[in-house]
Amino acid sequence: MDGQQQRAVPPQNRPPPATGDFSAIFTVFFAFIVIVSMIIIPFSSTINNNLSILHQVPEGHVGVYWRGGALLKTITYPGFHLKLPLITQYEPVQVTLQTDQVTEIPCGTKGGVMITFAKIEVVNRLRKEYVYDTLRDYGVHYDKTWIYDKIHHEINQFCSSHSLQQVYIDVFDQIDEKMKDALQGDCTRYAPGIEIISVRVTKPTIPETIRRNFQQMEEERTKVLIAVERQKVVEKEAETNKKMAISEAEKNANVSKILMEQMLREKESAMRQQEIDNQMYLARQKSQADADFYRLVKEAEANKLKLTPQFLELRFIEAIADNTKIFFGDKVPNMIFDQRLLGNFLKEASRNISREVSDA
Repeated sequence: MDGQQQRAVPPQNRPPPATGDFSAIFTVFFAFIVIVSMIIIPFSSTINNNLSILHQVPEGHVGVYWRGGALLKTITYPGFHLKLPLITQYEPVQVTLQTDQVTEIPCGTKGGVMITFAKIEVVNRLRKEYVYDTLRDYGVHYDKTWIYDKIHHEINQFCSSHSLQQVYIDVFDQIDEKMKDALQGDCTRYAPGIEIISVRVTKPTIPETIRRNFQQMEEERTKVLIAVERQKVVEKEAETNKKMAISEAEKNANVSKILMEQMLREKESAMRQQEIDNQMYLARQKSQADADFYRLVKEAEANKLKLTPQFLELRFIEAIADNTKIFFGDKVPNMIFDQRLLGNFLKEASRNISREVSDA
């Protein structure tokens, strides 16, 4: 009976199956997958950018877009942006300074020697205002056309017109500027949006035998430079010694000149002193002579006034009186009493006195 009663339960009273909970879970899971595909996939790979709606343009780049293979004029700047998935393709393009390294560049010199430049670095920049034109004409890999391939061409052109000596030593320091000018010239003409900042060229690799020869040449050149520098040092020392000798001689000459000038000043001073002494002596002698002359003149004038017969007779008598001679004999000399002799004596004495006065 119990089994029959259980089979008699009507079907509308049975509990419905739990399908609503499963559909809700499936909806949430699908939404989660969509959100992850919108946010995580743009950062995971550049290829998956085509599948995403939300994408990010990094700093220093701009975003460019293609739709159906055609480049769009839309340019976006750093930040988050939206696009149509699968229909619109997106690519970030760097517009700040970037360095492209071109490696293993073979070239042949004018003499036929093969050398290889291991690395050439080109610092360049794409201007923002020329991004659309440059990518339209040369694609995203524009630098392959105007930097990588152009470097190979210019290096080979340069090597083919120069010898190994020139490329490796003589004009190696000019290669950087020549490459920069050549790249910038063509870019300015055909791709003005590309700006070449600088070019750095490494030393090329040459055959080992030639490298050893260059090394020996450099060693010999170094020896010559050392000898030249040593000669310059010797010449400099000789010149220094010469200048020192000249300086010493000039110093001695200046000292001698100073001593000579001092002696001359002393001599001149002594000469002036002697002249003063001579002038003083001459003045004294002249004064003495004038005094003697004056005295003699006055004495002569006085004597002239004394030349009287009475004075002369007195002097004659005094002269006779001073004579102490005693005469003995029968006859006494009559000289004393000879008036004629006395007159002649007086006249002669008067003439002598007059002559002395006139001479004085």
